[in-house]
Amino acid sequence: MMDSPSMRRSRRIASIALAMLMALPVGLYAQSGGVSLALGTPGPTAELEDLEGNVVSLLDYVEAGKPAVLEFWATWCEQCEALQPQFDELQTRYGDQVSVVAVAVGVSQSVRRVKRHLADHDPGYPFLFDRRGAAVRAYNATTTSIVVMLDAEGNVAYTGVGTEQDILGAVQGLLGS
Repeated sequence: MMDSPSMRRSRRIASIALAMLMALPVGLYAQSGGVSLALGTPGPTAELEDLEGNVVSLLDYVEAGKPAVLEFWATWCEQCEALQPQFDELQTRYGDQVSVVAVAVGVSQSVRRVKRHLADHDPGYPFLFDRRGAAVRAYNATTTSIVVMLDAEGNVAYTGVGTEQDILGAVQGLLGS
């Protein structure tokens, strides 16, 4: 049985794809389901930019003694858009009890694009721009729609990814209500 040209082409494409996957650092695809921070470990800080281009520290946006919810977010992320109603409700219900910070990843978006998005929908919490990926690396956030919650002591209390997260339930658990 002879291979058809399309079968040879398909095998060649599969071989190239496998070779490219094997060339990636192990951590890049081994952690593809979310973050690899262990619960109870201190939430790392990272230098990012505010939307005016000033260098800021991520944890400076977390109020001392107050739990925090961090979302790794992008304007083009459909899963982030699907999570937005939960974040709107979170801000309405618990905004005075929890610090919420959106970390806009620097992949395929600009500060200008984030500002345009916020002009249409400003949820009332800060958005920081991770131009150089410092927060992405610190949190091992390998995709968008990743949510990390820090307890009042600044330790990782929750990590999740995707649209099936119960953000409000996790916050209620974090607040003990």
